[in-house]
Amino acid sequence: MSPDDGTVMIECENLTRRFGHFTAVDSVSLQVRKGSIFGFLGPNGSGKSTVIRMLCGILAPTSGSARIAGFDVVRQPNAIKGLIGYMSQKFSLYDELTVAENLQFYGRLYGLRGKTLDARRNELIELTRLQPYLNRRAGLLSGGWRQRLAMACSLLHQPPVLFLDEPTAGIDPVARRELWDLLFEFSGRGMTLFVTTHYMDEAERCSHVGYIHMSKLVVCGVPDDLKSLPAVNPPNTRRLDITCDNVTVGLQALRRLEGVRTATVFGQSMHLLVDDGLQEQTIRNELARVGIAQADIYPIGPSLEDVFVALTSLNNGATPVPK
Repeated sequence: MSPDDGTVMIECENLTRRFGHFTAVDSVSLQVRKGSIFGFLGPNGSGKSTVIRMLCGILAPTSGSARIAGFDVVRQPNAIKGLIGYMSQKFSLYDELTVAENLQFYGRLYGLRGKTLDARRNELIELTRLQPYLNRRAGLLSGGWRQRLAMACSLLHQPPVLFLDEPTAGIDPVARRELWDLLFEFSGRGMTLFVTTHYMDEAERCSHVGYIHMSKLVVCGVPDDLKSLPAVNPPNTRRLDITCDNVTVGLQALRRLEGVRTATVFGQSMHLLVDDGLQEQTIRNELARVGIAQADIYPIGPSLEDVFVALTSLNNGATPVPK
């Protein structure tokens, strides 16, 4: 998906953070290589933002270590500052300043001056297509354009690593797609991206993903490898997509059917994990019993959502991280 020369840009080893008796992050170990888009997923309160705060040097770990491009985030904080950019849903733009003024202000904060600042600002304006809005106050921008401005501000000093904490939360689907197009472009240029998100379709776009649950890293790896894990594909089972009318009615019926291990609604369809011995006609008969006469049934592979659900259920999140 992106250039990767093998250089490790982000590394955690048994990274742990406690607040009193509460463990927010518990022994997280991971590596992110140059040019990767690393998707970091997990429920609210699972520890995602705490991990980012430690990686950015904002919060000291209780134990363990973290490095950015080989620099220790605790022992070498000054070296880290020039290597990272940070962007969140609540990026602190100045609403009373225009787009151009925000870019100028943040550029000067990063120590840019004169022609260097002008050249970098113009490059980011072109890249993020902010030109039509330069004289508009940031407080009057839509959510998607605010995020573009926030991203441009976080990249003025040309950091090789960019942290994005739920950057697409609260913006419309078109703006989400456009923001991801920018991330792909950055990755293609060799930038390393660490993105937290709640959206499974965004996780599918990442070159690598990690899933944290109740402060522990449940799984970490390439999406296709994770979908092939034995825990996600139990022996003598298969997955089915069933498209029909009244899917919620069909869901309740099929959940009671012997041989159906899991069933969930996915858009206008149902996704089922069933025993190999369960016949398609048996499924059709059960649907007909609740008034669903027509259904399209075909085999599918597991999604990342299936991966995370399966591994979260297994040992309550104590699954070893695949290497």
